Amino acid sequence: MSGILAGKRILVTGVLMESSIAFHTAKLAQEQGAEVILTAFPRPTLTERIARKLPKPAKVIELDVTNDEHLNRLADLVREELGGLDGVVHSIGFAPQDALGGNFLNTPFESVATAMHVSAFSLKSLTMACLPLMEEGGSVVGLTFDAQFAWPQYDWMGPAKAALEATSRYLARDLGKQKIRCNLISAGPIGSMAAKSIPGFSDLAKVWDERSPLEWDMADPEPTGRGVVALLSDWFPKTTGEIVHVDGGVHIMGA
Repeated sequence: MSGILAGKRILVTGVLMESSIAFHTAKLAQEQGAEVILTAFPRPTLTERIARKLPKPAKVIELDVTNDEHLNRLADLVREELGGLDGVVHSIGFAPQDALGGNFLNTPFESVATAMHVSAFSLKSLTMACLPLMEEGGSVVGLTFDAQFAWPQYDWMGPAKAALEATSRYLARDLGKQKIRCNLISAGPIGSMAAKSIPGFSDLAKVWDERSPLEWDMADPEPTGRGVVALLSDWFPKTTGEIVHVDGGVHIMGA
């Protein structure tokens, strides 16, 4: 099959709904010639159901990125299915409810620690779990929400995304010698399950209605998925530690 990912083997995390960026990334990756394997948590059966809507079948592996046992067995499970990997998509983020929605000053450290572990440290732990599968090099692509700014209602997910962005740069630094690139897509808001879990998410979305130079459609995850697929491909062979904005241009706008 032809396409910019022809012959590549890609692991995609975070497929929870058909509206998710991860689903559209997996779909586009298959359409561009890749073999795709999915990971899921906490409900693999939900991901298996959504995976049936992909152009081709994709195996689903249960993976809690905070569980060392799950991480330690991941390489063997993927190797059985695909033999190795050329790309990894990190589309994972979570913060407890008391870390969101205007509670920033009162959030206990336990909740902050959970947000940091799942949303930021997991980029390192997932990449390291997949490292034995990327003997010829590869591309790791994660998803962020521009951490330069303090967003309404986003609270501790903001520092968690800032930590994710820094983690990506350090991974890029340390894995370059193994021909592994690590980049992020900074996406505009998408009406996914993750977004709907943020109280007052509509306040965030209004920013895009008012300020985006390019018209932004919250119901369309495909532009972001295209960005991820482009970074997974060989068309960015010397780009690493980068954050590519797929946000309609909001990040360039001043007052």
